[in-house]
Amino acid sequence: MTEQKDEADNPSLQMVDLIRKMRDGNALNAREIGFIVEGAAKESIPIEQLSAWLMAAWLNGLSIDETRALAIAMRDSGEKLDTSHLGKTAVDKHSTGGVGDKTSFLVAPLAAACGVAVPMISGRALGHTGGTLDKLDSIPGFRSALSLREFEEIVQRCGVAIVSQTPSLVPADRVLYALRDRTGTVEDPGLICASILSKKLAAGLRGLVLDVKTGSGAFMRDRDDAEFLAALMVATAESAGTQTVALMTDMSQPLGRTAGNWIEVAECVELLRGEAPRQNADLRELSLHLAGWMIHLGGQTETAEQGYSAAAGALADGTGLKVFLEMISAQGGDLSVFDDLQANHRPGATLALKSWKTGYISEMDTMELGWAVQRLGAGRLKAGEPVDPNAGIEFHARRGDHVTEGQPFATLYATTEALLSEPVARIKAAVTFSEEAPEDVPLISRVFVRETAEAYLRDAVR
Repeated sequence: MTEQKDEADNPSLQMVDLIRKMRDGNALNAREIGFIVEGAAKESIPIEQLSAWLMAAWLNGLSIDETRALAIAMRDSGEKLDTSHLGKTAVDKHSTGGVGDKTSFLVAPLAAACGVAVPMISGRALGHTGGTLDKLDSIPGFRSALSLREFEEIVQRCGVAIVSQTPSLVPADRVLYALRDRTGTVEDPGLICASILSKKLAAGLRGLVLDVKTGSGAFMRDRDDAEFLAALMVATAESAGTQTVALMTDMSQPLGRTAGNWIEVAECVELLRGEAPRQNADLRELSLHLAGWMIHLGGQTETAEQGYSAAAGALADGTGLKVFLEMISAQGGDLSVFDDLQANHRPGATLALKSWKTGYISEMDTMELGWAVQRLGAGRLKAGEPVDPNAGIEFHARRGDHVTEGQPFATLYATTEALLSEPVARIKAAVTFSEEAPEDVPLISRVFVRETAEAYLRDAVR
């Protein structure tokens, strides 16, 4: 009798019925979403049906409950990292992507130096944004493709590891993410949120710091859309048991003075060594804030402000650099390249671009600058394409600076001479000059914690 009742309460699910249900604007429950995720992970649901469901989800949007169910189901679709034996709280950072965004190389070792475990799963460049793993690949010998066991061992030994998604981790996301890219269903807050959080939650995190970009170089250029995504990710991760905070940060110009691959790694090593040129001030400041929140969520300080101070201390006394080098070595990287940062940088072609006008730099279309970096050979248009570790741009002037015609503006590094002309044109089209200095833009404009995120979502009309 009990078996008959269970079968009646839980009838078998058919994918076509779930497609119709979502197509007609009706919400799916956790069991139905779990069925779709399991089918994606095991490849038991045909690609055309998964594609149809994704389009229905994109057209009608996912509710907060559906987003939560999708993130948790994808998290549980494969193996998960066990951080319980580390003796430390596992905390990570995720950025929504930007130009010159290299904070991972600073915040991860700084937080680890202050007693936090940082199991960081990162990605590669696609479109106008750079990829953390591509930048690390510019270090000879460095291995980001580790097994789950190797990942755990390095986090245990060094306090931090930065790796690519393992084959056994969140297999459903790999299938659905690739389909979203091919079916034009990327830009949906619920699908973005579930994809990001499923990988982070599978890493056994107890805390998560989100860096959500705003401005001309952000993935979501509309401020309201970016705030909604930030609040949604915080509320979703908190409901899954991971303490989370989101910082809304400026991407109206490249972060720091470089954008590329090796040159970004070199810039971070300089900062870890205690060098702090003016052009790096925003990178240093943002990294300390992000690390401060990680240290706080990791239980090492009572406030984020105290975490900031702890991170600044680890930067000043060199312990952050020590942890960074230990991690690179543990993952196979050749530490000798850091003896002379310039010697490891061997671009195929170099161009010194001088300012073509006189005035204040009032605006920078940072997405266009990101495409300039990509066209030099540092990024890719399609997944799997090779990137040039030596390509990129070093900026000598920033938003708000007054420059004169003929003054050094940027140095471009390309794979070949033939690749230089288009990026030069893109840079000139991206930069606006004015007679008066522009207003300052705050580096961090808003912070979402659980309470403020939930309040925002209650009031939001989507």
